Amino acid sequence: MANVVRAALVQATWTGDTESMVAKHEEHAREAARQGAQVIGFQEVFNAPYFCQVQEPEHYRWAEPVPDGPTVRRMQELARETGMVIVVPVFEIEQSGFYYNTAAVIDADGTFLGKYRKHHIPQVKGFWEKYYFKPGNAGWPVFDTAVGRIGVYICYDRHFPEGWRQLGLNGAQLVYNPSATSRGLSAYLWQLEQPAAAVANEYFVAAINRVGQEEYGDNDFYGTSYFVSPRGQFVGDVASDTKEELVVRDLDFDLIEEVRQQWAFYRDRRPDAYEGLVQP
Repeated sequence: MANVVRAALVQATWTGDTESMVAKHEEHAREAARQGAQVIGFQEVFNAPYFCQVQEPEHYRWAEPVPDGPTVRRMQELARETGMVIVVPVFEIEQSGFYYNTAAVIDADGTFLGKYRKHHIPQVKGFWEKYYFKPGNAGWPVFDTAVGRIGVYICYDRHFPEGWRQLGLNGAQLVYNPSATSRGLSAYLWQLEQPAAAVANEYFVAAINRVGQEEYGDNDFYGTSYFVSPRGQFVGDVASDTKEELVVRDLDFDLIEEVRQQWAFYRDRRPDAYEGLVQP
């Protein structure tokens, strides 16, 4: 029997407040569960606007502890209700002055499995993230979930191949990449980089982008979220570039082993020759 996982992602428009944003994602998750989804992931800092378009101290108010903050606790209840694994990107406060761009991973029974903290933090016009976030310091975890081994890489991380590779070496079968990227900045890279990463590392990737414009800047988030296979092929259609959308796709995890036997990239790695890659 094929090892098929029904996976979901949500690309969403900002509602104007956290309560309605979280409630909207809960309804998307319930609909995904009705469609048979076993795992779902949300976009970068899903319960807030993309406030990094500006540098203002008022936006630290979006931060909360992980896992003991209200959003992650609520998502644990949702996981228990729906029986789905949930990837939950939020603005994390660890302690005063220690803030991270984080994604919690919750198992299908509501268990908090752990978190990934974004490693690469941009600081360019419209993406002033260094103002808010410290670089991630929690490594490259891959989580053993009810549906398989899941990793997370967040938005700007996707431009750096090293993390994709480390997630593969750590055993990822599916990597969620929650993002907030705008049309003028990187649209032509969006359908290039993640498929290339899926091929190079021979696993599935879920690429999630926000959609629409928000009140803190003129970034035009262009959606077009998708799942891509270890062969670099889109699984079903790419989502809309203008509208909110729930995407549910069947991922055949047996393809991972098939591709790894055929292309053998992990066999032919040369870590003994890569010392220069980690020199500052």
